[in-house]
Amino acid sequence: MSTHLVILPFLLPIVAGLLLLLPPVQNSLKRQRVFAVVAAILLILVSANLLYTAYTQGTQIYMLGDWSPPYGIVLVADVLASLLVLLTTILCLASILFATAGDDETGMYYHSLILLLVAGVNGAFLTGDLFNLFVCFEILLIASYALLIHGGGKQKTQASLHYVILNLVGSSIFLFALGILYGMLGTLNIADMAVKVKLLNHDDQLLVKIAGLLLLVVFGLKSAMLPLHFWLPRTYAVASAPVAAMFAIMTKVGIYSIFRVHTVIFGDFAGDLANIAQYWLWPIAILTLLMGAIGALASSNLRMLTANLILISVGTLLVGAALGTEQSAGAAFYYLVHTTLVSAAMFLIADMITRQRGKAEDRFVPARMMKQRDLLAGLFFVAAVAMVGMPPLSGFIGKALMMQSAQSGAEMAWSWSAILLASLAAILALSRAGTTLFWRVTGSTADGEDVKMPKLIAVAILLLCSPLMVLFAGPVTALTAEAAAVLYNPELSVQALLPQLPTLSGGQ
Repeated sequence: MSTHLVILPFLLPIVAGLLLLLPPVQNSLKRQRVFAVVAAILLILVSANLLYTAYTQGTQIYMLGDWSPPYGIVLVADVLASLLVLLTTILCLASILFATAGDDETGMYYHSLILLLVAGVNGAFLTGDLFNLFVCFEILLIASYALLIHGGGKQKTQASLHYVILNLVGSSIFLFALGILYGMLGTLNIADMAVKVKLLNHDDQLLVKIAGLLLLVVFGLKSAMLPLHFWLPRTYAVASAPVAAMFAIMTKVGIYSIFRVHTVIFGDFAGDLANIAQYWLWPIAILTLLMGAIGALASSNLRMLTANLILISVGTLLVGAALGTEQSAGAAFYYLVHTTLVSAAMFLIADMITRQRGKAEDRFVPARMMKQRDLLAGLFFVAAVAMVGMPPLSGFIGKALMMQSAQSGAEMAWSWSAILLASLAAILALSRAGTTLFWRVTGSTADGEDVKMPKLIAVAILLLCSPLMVLFAGPVTALTAEAAAVLYNPELSVQALLPQLPTLSGGQ
């Protein structure tokens, strides 16, 4: 069972998405909703089982067609990949539940597209080679193109055009990098590359270094790190609420790829090519944090503010990558889980607020009082406290662990200053947002629609994860520490996948 368990998070959403297009499910929106929710719950159960298996039994390997690596397609479910797969499926359930309250009526094939997006994201986390990482990127991007314009509208179309063009450029650069790496190393299997990259002669190292930095550019575009960040705020702000919530995982695919490629392939065991990204990651991380802080302070509505807060989270995660230690990676993975869930919840809350403020929507201007102001204010307050990293919620633990992982005085000075300044900017921006949205009211109560139960359940699922991550902080941090250990001890995975090859620390 555990052998085939690895492929199920990728296979199940594809099959479920296709079945949604066929009768009798396709002919009834109600049946589509029930089927999609059941599929999402099943995915969570499968993903949780996979994470438990990877944590208790070690990395799980799945070879399609029983072709041995590095020649066949291989899926690798270690603790890190399994944790992020579970995170994706939780977001999927929340997004589908929220959409069942009416957002899935604005266009066709919403549930099929969400499941296709989940398949692409899960595949990117589970794949063991770079070419199939590219394939999974394309799967999730195709689904995201359609989801971004779901429901139509001029703003969505304009944002989608920019988003599509930028990602086509990124895909082209990705292919160039893969061509160079395959030409120099003769393989795109990550474990095989980790062994062969240290054996390159001096003349070939320059080309491989260029390819590695091109991959950093591609992953930087996906993760929205500076200066490749400009597409994110507008794109996320114009997407429908459940789509924006699901998109919260998209930048994390880029972050994951940076950790995976530049730690396993170009990490400490890569010889002369060891840590080629570290020189660039430090300034990029600090500037991304500062740019996100400036964008948050300048935001004119809650959706744009949330998008800029995602930039702050990207910068924080890049600090973890720049520190380049097992401890910083473990802290980054804890923070990654936290910020993905809370950011998604804030997008959903912004939509609830929009529907109860009339023409003012979620803009930071005075408006009539919301019908359910107390309920929405409570949800906003919990999400805001979690997002800025204040105790007692999980954001505080994530940022504290991140700052604690800085070892030298210089690392402390740069990382602590940037993270704390960005957190201060987030506090100011969210304080202004809450004050304007809930206190600066004029006239009578607005004629907005009440919050529907599926929407409330979706937000509750996401927000409850934050106190749960605090309540079970010990097991969760142990899990993220194990996820980091897999990355920073890659020879264990290499030997599990390619036992015929020498260890990374050994000779030829």
